[in-house]
Amino acid sequence: MRFMGIQGICPGPNLSKRLHAKYIHPYLLRGLKINHPDQVWAVDITYLRLRHGFMYLFVIIDLYSRYIVDYELSTTMDRYLVMECLKRAFQQRKPKIINSDQGGQFTNKDYIELLQSEGINISMDGKGRALDNIFVERFFRTLKYENIYLNEYETPKSLRRGLNQYIRFYNAQRPHESLEYRYPVDYYRQTLAKLAS
Repeated sequence: MRFMGIQGICPGPNLSKRLHAKYIHPYLLRGLKINHPDQVWAVDITYLRLRHGFMYLFVIIDLYSRYIVDYELSTTMDRYLVMECLKRAFQQRKPKIINSDQGGQFTNKDYIELLQSEGINISMDGKGRALDNIFVERFFRTLKYENIYLNEYETPKSLRRGLNQYIRFYNAQRPHESLEYRYPVDYYRQTLAKLAS
């Protein structure tokens, strides 16, 4: 397989290693009824394989509408990938709760202080409980099966271009059964408009 340049589809590197246990927060979503946009955002990081190496994708997804609020692609997996994307998103809107795993990008002083300074409640998955953040995991699976694995991007530039196109498609042209076959961006904006009126 290595000689032919092919590989099996299997789990990649573990990206969820804690940085500091003192920054862990409880999981706030158990039993919570999510009934409007910007009530809960979920965040996570995944790796995207290139022909030679990896890049890392951080996404923010609105749990009510499945809308991808913002995202950032980087060659490194440091906390600044997360921080810059969140700061940019907060210039537009803010959720009441942000849920993440207990990875090092989320269990550190900078991340915790940023969310607290914005008045956002911090929720974290239980250790080893991937289902606590299932909607982000499903998005990553969909992205990889519908786009990444089919295109075999070779360069960061081509990956960035393909990712931009796919997320625009995902938000505005890919209907979701859980949204009564509507598009995430429409569901997000129409519900916000109803709440504002």
